This record gives sequence, C-alpha cells and structure tokens, in this order.
Amino acid sequence: MKNRNTLFLIFIILCSSLSIFAQSNSLVDDLRITVRDEDISTSRQASNRDANLSAPTVEANVNIMLARSSTDYRVTPGDVYTLAYSSGSTPISYTITVDTSYRIRVSNLGIVNGAGKTFTQLKNEVENIVTNNYPLSGVQLVLTQPAVFRVYISGEVRKAEEASAWGLSRLSSMLNRNLTDYSSIRDITIKSSNGQIKTYDLFKSERLGDLSQDPYLRPGDIITINRVSRVVTLNGTVERTGVYQLLDGENIIELIEKYGNGFTPLSDKTRMEIVRLINSIDVSGEKIFLTLNDYDKNFKLEHFDTIFVPSLTILEPVMFVEGAVGRALSTIATDLVTSNRYVVQFYKGETYASVVRRNANWFSAISDTQNAYILRDNERILINLNPMLYDASYRDEVIVQENDTLIIPFRQYFVTVAGAVSNPGRYPYIPDRDWEYYIALAGGFIPGRNSAQSVSIIDPSGKKQKKTDAINPETVITANTNHALYYFNQYSPVITTTLGLITTIISILLISSR
Repeated sequence: MKNRNTLFLIFIILCSSLSIFAQSNSLVDDLRITVRDEDISTSRQASNRDANLSAPTVEANVNIMLARSSTDYRVTPGDVYTLAYSSGSTPISYTITVDTSYRIRVSNLGIVNGAGKTFTQLKNEVENIVTNNYPLSGVQLVLTQPAVFRVYISGEVRKAEEASAWGLSRLSSMLNRNLTDYSSIRDITIKSSNGQIKTYDLFKSERLGDLSQDPYLRPGDIITINRVSRVVTLNGTVERTGVYQLLDGENIIELIEKYGNGFTPLSDKTRMEIVRLINSIDVSGEKIFLTLNDYDKNFKLEHFDTIFVPSLTILEPVMFVEGAVGRALSTIATDLVTSNRYVVQFYKGETYASVVRRNANWFSAISDTQNAYILRDNERILINLNPMLYDASYRDEVIVQENDTLIIPFRQYFVTVAGAVSNPGRYPYIPDRDWEYYIALAGGFIPGRNSAQSVSIIDPSGKKQKKTDAINPETVITANTNHALYYFNQYSPVITTTLGLITTIISILLISSR
C-alpha cells in the first residue's frame, strides 16, 4: 500500500513538471514572437529613417562635390573641414569648424584668417603652414561639410521671408517662385552683413550672361526687390518679341535694337503702331502710328505700351474669292445655300492659273470650276478653271488685278419627282440611288391616286427608262395616276348630274304627253 502511494505521488509530480514545462515553452514562444515583431518594427523605422535622410544626404554630397571642384566657393561660417597629416610616424587628424570670426586654428602651428578667401586659397595656405613645420607629412585639408545659412528677402515679393542658402547659391535661385507681376528684375539691392549696398540687374545676367549681375549670396544678406517702373510689350517683325522692363532713359530705339535684337528683313518701319493705355488722350486707350522720324527721335514709351511692327507682306494686293469654295461641301440640300468669301493676297504680275493651283484645296465636288467668272469694275469675265487645275502644261495670260472677285458657282444636280406623290418637286441627286429613294423623298405615293407603284421614268435625253435602270442627274420620275376609284370620284358628280337631268327631261315629256 505504501509503495502504491509513493508511485502515485511520483506520477503527480511528473504531471506537474510537464505542465510547468509546457507553460514555460508557451511563454518563450510568445516572447520570441514579441521580440520578432519589435525587431521588424525597429527595422522598418530604421528603413523609413534612412529613406527620409537619403534625399538630403544626396543633396549634401552633391554640394560637397560642387564646393570642392569650384574655384568660386568662399570660406563660410559653419563650414566643416578635416585636416590630416603625420608627425613622424604618428597620424594626426582633426575637425575644423569655421565660426563668424573666420579665424581658423591650424593645430598648434598658427592661425589663418579665412575671411574673403576661397576654399582653394585656404587649402593652399593651411597645407603650406603644415608642410613648413612637418615636411613630407602628407598634409591634406578637405572640405567635409559646406555651411548652410539664411538670407532675408523683402520688397515687391509675394511674401517676405527668410530662405536657406549655401556658398554657391546665386541671387536668381532665391526669386523664381516669389516674384509678382510688379517685381523688377532690373533693380534688386543686396545689403551685406557689413552694411554695404549694391544694386543688380538680373536681365543682364539672363540675356547677356553677365554673372556679375547674379552674385553668390553670403550669410546675413538682405535682398530687396524693388517695384518695376515701366513694362512694355514688343510684337511683330522683330527678332525677339516679348515683354520687357525698361530702365530710365530707354525708349523705342533701345526696345527694338537692344531688347528686340533689331528689325527683321520683312519689317515695315514706316507703319509701326503703339497701343497706349497709360497717359493716353482717351480713358479707354489710344493707338499711335509712328513714322520713321518718330523712331529716329527715340519716341518716348509709357508703362504698359504695346508696340507692333507690321510686315511688308501686309501691303501685298488682295483679291476676293466667293461662292462654292472652302471646305469640301457635301451634296446635302442644306449646303446649297452655303457660300464662302475669302480675301487672298497675290503678287503683282501673278496669273489666275498660279493663284488657282496654289489654292487647289478651295474646290469641292459641287464647285462649278468650268463656269467660273471674274467681276472686275462691273464687268463679268468668263474663265474656265479646269485646265488650270488639271492640265500641268496649261499656261494662261489672265493677270490677277487688285480687288478682282472670282466667283465659283455651285454645281448641283437634281432629280424631278412629279405626279401622284405627296410632295412633288426637285431633289438633290445622289449617285447609286434607285427610283424608290426619290419617291420616298417626295413623301411617297398617294394611295387614292396611284396603284401598283406605277411610275414613268424619263432620262435627260427624253428616253423612257425601266425601273431597273440607273437613275441619272436631271431624270424625271412621274408617279402615274392610274387608280380606278380616282377617276370614278373625279367624274361621278358629272354623271350623277347628267342622269338627274335626263330623268327630269323624261318625266316632263311623260307628263306633257298625257
């Protein structure tokens, strides 16, 4: 009995141990899952952080390469440099940060003033100091991180703001998105941190490539965009049209020769025009016509003037073309009333064959080019255009004269439908349509007058055709009146009246014979 109790107690202990072991394994698994989830989350956060840092890092690396390769990069407060050399067998490397004093300590060998120096100049000076003290030291000064600083922008801008810049940021890069319609690019001032004020003209930089007018920015610069004084628009036959901001003293000659790069060979200098809105004699504006004398005297321009230089080609003589010309008109009935009128420029001495061939796209299937005519001083001159259009060897001697009007008649074919139809008349001819089509256009047969769809078809030559024959232009289709009831209805009143009269006469004769 005692042995049995002992065995039972051992069994209970084993079961409890197994249960504890199973629970501990479950806790370990839960812990592993938790740790794995935390690792995944941490990994994702690190990946996102790296992604967020990647773009600035790439930009920073580009800036470093540009600063190292540019002879224009100037030492700037906030620059970080690395100086490396060896003292005997001991390598030395340390970081140099430039502060606003520009005083750069070169180890314990001396101090260099970096103000106004380029990176190349600073590099040469520092490396010379180290080399003089440690020959064959392999000294090297490297720009590790270019400085980033702030400049202030105000004046005629969308909003005054501080903007980030670095040592190779030019003035133009700060303004593209902040200018208004009234911002002057000809009058921009920059006040440096030492109080010096300079004025710049970005037009000279953009148009002439004068980079002195688009300077590199420096820490503490205050940029002021002034308001434009005169803006004019140049259109027409000049080499460079556009909208230009004029400086004081600049007028029509400077606008055309300096800004517009001069007249083109086709410019008509005798008929220049100005539309003036500001300081005009009328509140709605005025148009001013300039002469060569006005141009030579450098006619004064006002704010918002628009200058137009016409072309000599405008002076070419013109003729007119009317009638069935223009688009490819169809044969639909509504198009029959469509008539176009064109004003056509031509050259003196040009013939009608030349004009017609040059504008062959005027004509369509319904243009009657064979029966065209010219109206000239109330005289009608017949002219057949077909040889001009279709005969390459044809030469004519009909000279085009100014204000001639060439009339192109409409050529439209019809089919006549008559007889026992609802709407007899003339209908546009459509190729490959049979007699039933035209009867339908006319509203169909009148049932009380026509039976068995009886028709008579006569071609333009007067010859009778069968129903199966093709319908040609100017054919006459007659729906025959052959219904018996129609004739009965036509003559029944006469017959009735006649019978009534005969009956009456007979009655009278019978009465009189008694």
